[in-house]
Amino acid sequence: MDLIALGEPLLEMNAPEGHDLATAPHFAVGFGGDTSNAAIAAARAGAATGYVTHIGDDQFGTAFCDLWEREGIDISGVVRKPGGRTGVYFISRDPAHSAFTYYRAGSPASLMGPGDVPVDLVRSTRALHVSGITQAISTSSCDAAFHAMRVAKEAGRLVSYDPNHRPALWATDRARAIVAASVEICDVVLPNLEEGRLLAGTEDPSEVLDWFVRRGPDIVALTMGADGVLVHHQGDTEHVPAYRVEPVDSTGAGDTFDGAFLARLLDGAAPMAAARYAVVAAALATQGHGAVDPIPDRAAVLACLSGPDISPTPVES
Repeated sequence: MDLIALGEPLLEMNAPEGHDLATAPHFAVGFGGDTSNAAIAAARAGAATGYVTHIGDDQFGTAFCDLWEREGIDISGVVRKPGGRTGVYFISRDPAHSAFTYYRAGSPASLMGPGDVPVDLVRSTRALHVSGITQAISTSSCDAAFHAMRVAKEAGRLVSYDPNHRPALWATDRARAIVAASVEICDVVLPNLEEGRLLAGTEDPSEVLDWFVRRGPDIVALTMGADGVLVHHQGDTEHVPAYRVEPVDSTGAGDTFDGAFLARLLDGAAPMAAARYAVVAAALATQGHGAVDPIPDRAAVLACLSGPDISPTPVES
């Protein structure tokens, strides 16, 4: 298997634009959860992908298993917990912003611990991807994420990490310490500029990038939204410009970048080429509502890559 992602899936309930949750006449059901989104993005980019999590034996859990099977994602690492309730989040939107409301307390994924990590499965993959959200939702799931990363590292597997910092989930000082310790284990780190500024305590993108680079990962790709991506590898930093679209909904765009980037990297692409592919995939993922439905497949991304040039450019250190 090329890639295994570990984390928490969340069912997505979308209110029609312009309605808050209390007045929504209906909800469109979708799927979310950052590492699940990344696994799907990687699968659509051509990677052989698996997912590790605990979910409920409720209908939502069944819906996720059906989704992953449709996407060709290995679910041998998915455990259905009797009586468990799969997490849910609700989205309300207006033209200016999206608001998220979560119902995940006590979800099966949040109760995972180190003993729940399928170590043989982790050792069998080429790469492991985890995120800071998994570390933030509970102490036990944080320990599980660290255990999985260490198992993968000791087995010589590529370890990928997206801080995906959510201030509502944990205090910044704790997040900073956990993220820093995680980055020291990882080979590939995929932060965004907003969270990087908060964690690094600086506004300058090059200084944010350096905060991660100094902790030793081989590759850091700092995503900056409409300003593209800064990619650091083997002492060199290059800027990959964004692929220009008019966004409809940015939910899951960063997760799409992660999965697309890792899929291309595992397929042998150089980090800058992988980032070039991933910025297009992330842009296309903003062209529809919800986290999963708009994630593009490989053919759609390659069609865009044959158009206007979005080649990397060197950045002076």
